[in-house]
Amino acid sequence: MTPRTESAAAFSSTTTTVADAPRSELLQSVVDVARAIFGAEASSVFLLDEEADELVFQAVSGQGEEFLVGRRFPAGRGIAGWVATSGEPMVVDDLSADPSFDRSLAESTAYVPNALMAAPLISDARILGVLEVLDPSPQARSGVRELDLLAMFARQAAAALRVITPERVREAEERTALAGATLAGAQREDALKLLGSLERLLRGVG
Repeated sequence: MTPRTESAAAFSSTTTTVADAPRSELLQSVVDVARAIFGAEASSVFLLDEEADELVFQAVSGQGEEFLVGRRFPAGRGIAGWVATSGEPMVVDDLSADPSFDRSLAESTAYVPNALMAAPLISDARILGVLEVLDPSPQARSGVRELDLLAMFARQAAAALRVITPERVREAEERTALAGATLAGAQREDALKLLGSLERLLRGVG
């Protein structure tokens, strides 16, 4: 099991910063790409606010995207909570038979899936959150290989996310302030390149 070794609260901050728009765009790309690759009905990214011990919907593709972003729930609840705590990916073909599935939580989102795949967002031994795909195609959840692909995609997304966190962007801007340069755009571009390279890999072998 991988411990949540450091606080990831900064990644779910609602404070307006220079990195907020690129981060939102990146996370939306993550869920859109994951939903497409795995043929899912919906996909979500939750980021961990360890100080509040909550998971926060930060991006949604498909069912619930109109109203779920920003919603919080206790970090220990449901399969997303298990993945965030354990640091291990998980696939469930029949949620009605899985004791880890929190049906009341799912019902509160207005979409109750029958199956899901989930993987932790891990970067530098930090669990930043969880990527879920809901009701993926039967082919996408048929074996270990597909779960490994989701886990790899989640790791790449976490690495890209850390590139454009507010702290990283501020540090980079401070280092280059005397030169009059701003790196927000460059940081965003680098992060999206990382995500794009993995998307091409997954589409090539999926």
